Amino acid sequence: MPQHRTDTAKEFDFTRSDFERVRALIYQRAGISLADSKQEMVYSRLARRLRATGIQSFARYLDELEAGRLGAEWEAFTNALTTNLTSFFREAHHFPLLAELLAGLQRRDGRPFTIWCSAASTGEEPYSIAMTACEAFGTMAPPVQIVATDIDTNVLGTGAAGVYPLERVERLEAARLKRFFLRGKGANEGMVRVRPELRQLVSFRQLNLLAGDWPLEGQFDAIFCRNVMIYFDKETQRRILARFVPLMKPHALLFAGHSENFLYVSDALRLRGKTVYELDQASRR
Repeated sequence: MPQHRTDTAKEFDFTRSDFERVRALIYQRAGISLADSKQEMVYSRLARRLRATGIQSFARYLDELEAGRLGAEWEAFTNALTTNLTSFFREAHHFPLLAELLAGLQRRDGRPFTIWCSAASTGEEPYSIAMTACEAFGTMAPPVQIVATDIDTNVLGTGAAGVYPLERVERLEAARLKRFFLRGKGANEGMVRVRPELRQLVSFRQLNLLAGDWPLEGQFDAIFCRNVMIYFDKETQRRILARFVPLMKPHALLFAGHSENFLYVSDALRLRGKTVYELDQASRR
């Protein structure tokens, strides 16, 4: 009797050795520490890259990648393994504190407030920051500039376009939806676009938190680094936080993800509120 391929059979062989190579490469490239439990996720995401490149085995794909014979594939490899779970006003308790910070600051030099969203994904987080700024200042043109960065170039394109399926904004209050979004019509039915005034507050750019140089200037009034440190080991977290500190103005706040704790990683920070940190001025003397 002929043997039929089962539903669990894989299109490509994927050995433990292949997985360990992937773990080493993504750690070297992006500082991401993949747990043993991520083997199936890695297979699923990178199998798409094998199909796209026409390569028939993981071993050969990784050989070609490391040898630099796949052109821009390093970027695609990194993008494929980057998790981009996000939503508008995710971890909503952070935004009233941001509004309070902005409202309490006084700018006598006319310069805008600056905020860095360091893991912007598809743009929901930086646009939530922008909406908060508009509401805090009571205008669609608040004195705020938001730098939105991510390692994944694909999601940055989505963020810069500011176009989303209607279901992505269905949990927003009706007043916010009306004020900050335009509903699509005709061929764009079921889609929304962020209003131009809001998009002008946000600049999207690629940035790898492990890179030697960050394309940033000056210091920030707030830094959002939420739900990205969980993918780094403690030493990588320590190095990144050490680079954040000089970029924070004395009053600046650092917003972290709900499962992240920086108190045991950096002596320069102290807890201000729920997963919100400020500079420990005593440690800087």
